[in-house]
Amino acid sequence: MANISDLIEAFLLNTLGDDDSLSISRNELANYFSCAPSQINYVLSTRFTPERGYAIESRRGGGGFITVVRINQPPHEMLEELIGHTIAEGLSYNRACQILDRMEAEELLSGNEAQILKVVLSDKALVAPTLAKDGLRASIMKSVLLYLLKITEDGVQPRN
Repeated sequence: MANISDLIEAFLLNTLGDDDSLSISRNELANYFSCAPSQINYVLSTRFTPERGYAIESRRGGGGFITVVRINQPPHEMLEELIGHTIAEGLSYNRACQILDRMEAEELLSGNEAQILKVVLSDKALVAPTLAKDGLRASIMKSVLLYLLKITEDGVQPRN
């Protein structure tokens, strides 16, 4: 059985559909799911992240409306952004998985390639002190992203 966070995520994704943005009242959504507005905030901050291809715009007042925006950008721009900003300070396994899921959704990686990289980037595979794992994971991910950037800039499509 799905938990409330899964239900809220599925509802928002279904409501968003093929559109690029969705505006909705945080309080109305909380009432619909009979949960606290903080639960809505949790789902937005963990499931609708830039790593997953979304941005959240929030407006104060007027019922606490939020806008979920699907980030549409060419593959090379997405890769450059991920290289420059997302992984600069280290990379947790959860964030790495979000990035890989997005790259799979954007068809830069196949499902098998993404799964293999998840295994390679797992804490179990990284034999290093705990404090060094995020830096090591970021370094590996940066190498993968640089390779993908090179082949997309060369006009080679990594996926058909």
